[in-house]
Amino acid sequence: MQQSGTTSRSAKFLKDIGIYAIGNLGSKIITFLMLPLYTHFVAPADYGYYNICLTVVLLLLPFTTLQLRDGTFRFLLDSTSTEQREKVVTAAYKTLLLNLLMWGGVGVIVSLATNIAYFWYTVAFLVAFSLQEVVSQVIRGLGDNKAFVAVGILASLGIGIFSVIFVVWMNMGIKGIFLANIIARLLCLVVVELKVKSFVRFFKPYLKVGQVAKDLLRFSLPLLPGALCSWLTTSSDQWIIKLYLGDEMTGIYATAVRFTSILQIVAYIFYQAWQETAILQFNSKDRDIFFSKMLNTYICFLCLLGVTYNFMLKLNYGWLVGIDFQSSWLYLYPLGISTLLYAISAFLEMGYQCAKDTKRLLPAIILCAIINVALNLITIKFLPDGIKVYGAVSTAIVTYLVLAIYRWIDVRRYLKLKIKSSTFIPMATLVFASVPYYLNQHLWQDAVTLVVAVAIILWFTPRELFMKITRKFKVAKG
Repeated sequence: MQQSGTTSRSAKFLKDIGIYAIGNLGSKIITFLMLPLYTHFVAPADYGYYNICLTVVLLLLPFTTLQLRDGTFRFLLDSTSTEQREKVVTAAYKTLLLNLLMWGGVGVIVSLATNIAYFWYTVAFLVAFSLQEVVSQVIRGLGDNKAFVAVGILASLGIGIFSVIFVVWMNMGIKGIFLANIIARLLCLVVVELKVKSFVRFFKPYLKVGQVAKDLLRFSLPLLPGALCSWLTTSSDQWIIKLYLGDEMTGIYATAVRFTSILQIVAYIFYQAWQETAILQFNSKDRDIFFSKMLNTYICFLCLLGVTYNFMLKLNYGWLVGIDFQSSWLYLYPLGISTLLYAISAFLEMGYQCAKDTKRLLPAIILCAIINVALNLITIKFLPDGIKVYGAVSTAIVTYLVLAIYRWIDVRRYLKLKIKSSTFIPMATLVFASVPYYLNQHLWQDAVTLVVAVAIILWFTPRELFMKITRKFKVAKG
């Protein structure tokens, strides 16, 4: 019986990964294809300024949404009746709309007191992004994963279409990028709502939801300081590079970050599927064994992904970006390692979410934010000009390594996880492959290095998940 349960949850997990992969990869590939377009039609300084605006949006997003995206999904997952779902959805939407109105008032005051370029475009982008974040998580929490996937795909498809119209045909520069993001995100929500009617079915404006709203905020608000520190950890480098090296270098560095975001997308696909599985399996008898198996397989997969993606990207980088952005390839590999370290720490974060003990996330995030900002200031300011950006890259690796180690130790209060000795081989392969990545002078050398590294990692990767995936494809084919 236990084996059956294990097979069932593994099959569900793989199914969830498939669904989220379609949504995330389908949508992000479209967004990814915009990067060559932007780097060819937008100047590095202008693109650097847009990325600063985007960084501000990502900073404010947790405060405009009040982290309701996390709380709403968590509470809807526990809801067992239509009445409970109506209360959660109504409380979330009421709270979100009131908060956005308040932030709109703040925007008016700021616009009267300052003269910031593209200010209202940034505000509109923030509002559209906030609505998409919460609404999509409501749809996901209601169990309509296909509609959740559709939101991401339609938004990205719209961004692609409108970017071509505004940036290429109308030559509107970064204003066109803003308009593409705003219109596409709002339009996709309208289209999905016409199809699934989640707002019409579950939002009841006259329903009394005061207590539910308090419970939601009690879960979500402790995540705000962590979100702020996470922003500092992930974005302080671009601000400090802008301060000391200017918009052009910010644009070049941002290009490398954008390419590295593909790794983040793949890791996020796993995170979304794992989030639901982990919460539902947290009280199972073999929890520690199951979680440990998933962690070891995940680490091996991340190492395989990191090596393959970075070398394939290097082989094709010449035609992917404009000539002014070519030097950004130098930062791809170490940024990739930092991203994979963050993905491991995100896996460990699920222990806190499963136990609904989100306040314990704060100490590690605060510590890492302090380390990140301090090291960025020191390295970018004091290192020689030719290697200042490498200071930011190294800081990212140190920050996420500290975060992963901290959570590995602290999460033992909830989970007893074990890393197999064989798992360290793929990790070492990922690290040492960086040497030929920089030293190789010919394409064939990169190709040989890639094949050897992939072979080593696959040899030490647990076979269990591969066997289940193979069986799943055989069933689907049959």
